[in-house]
Formats: sequence, structure tokens, C-alpha cells
Amino acid sequence: MAELSFPAPPLADDVVLLRPWGQADLPGIVLAFSDPLMRRFSWRTAPFTLTDARDYLADQEEARLSGEGLSFALVEPSGQDVVLGCISLDEVRLDRGCAAVGYWLAREARGRGLATHAVRLLARWAFAELRLARLELTCGPDNEASHHVAERCGFSREGLLRSHVPFKGARRDSVIYSLLPGEVR
Repeated sequence: MAELSFPAPPLADDVVLLRPWGQADLPGIVLAFSDPLMRRFSWRTAPFTLTDARDYLADQEEARLSGEGLSFALVEPSGQDVVLGCISLDEVRLDRGCAAVGYWLAREARGRGLATHAVRLLARWAFAELRLARLELTCGPDNEASHHVAERCGFSREGLLRSHVPFKGARRDSVIYSLLPGEVR
């Protein structure tokens, strides 16, 4: 697969700006992943370190270069460059016209509609520029905030994937949602 390129200009609206990650973002990643709610829904059991954050960014860049993913830092468009979260296209399959959407928010960013704005921006871009025919979003059955984001953006709940992913030494079910072109709300 060919590498994926970041949109130019960056995706933005009056609430969020989606930009490439940088080394200055490392402390923000560590801080976000130290939050108890993030850790509840994260695959990780150990606290995040600077080394983990560097590895995380390296993995994101490797996925971009291989054409399998594109990860954005979510910041305010006002020029304050504090990392508020992440949004990504994962499992990109241009040959099949599909990808998965993933996101997380730092504690101070929750409850402000930032994930909803970011998902809408990314979905519209992915359908228009990458010509995707389907986006998927999965989350834990107990992750009510993610369910609400998916539904506000127009995703349709398709069902429950039983024992879907490895999770903290066991397996976890996932609720699966899909979004097709023209359905973004």
C-alpha cells in the first residue's frame, strides 16, 4: 500500500483542528493516558511513560507510511497547541474502500463536543478524498460516551462482536457501528 498523506490544509472547524503529531506532544500523551477513565477503556494496564508515548507515535507513523492508518493530534483551532485528544483512521483498506475510526480525549476535553466535531471532519474527508465506501467504529459495550459520539455523527449500530479484541489479559466484546457516504450528521 502507498503511504497516506495528511490533508493540506489541515482539517479544522471552529471547534477543533486535526494536525500531525510532533515530539512536543509527548507530555500530553503521557498525561492523557494517566487518567483513570482513559485507562479504563485503554488496552494498556501499565501507566504510560515518555518511552511509551514515543513508541506510540512511531507506531502511528509506521502505519501512515504503510498506508494502514492516519493519526491526528486533536487541538483547539485558536493556536493553543495543547493536545486534547487523538482521532485516527485505522485498518485502512483502500482496495476495499473501508477503514475504522478511533479516538480518545484527554480529561479536560470531554463533554465539549470535540470528538463529535473531529469524527465528522475526518469522515467527510475520508469519503471525499480517500473515496472510502464505509467507515467502522467499535467500542466497548460500556463506553457510553463513544456510543453517543457515533450516534451523533450518523453511525448506525450494527451489532455486538463477541470476544472481539484482546483486552487486559482477557477478551472484550465490541459494539460495531458503520457510516456510509452521505450519512454524516
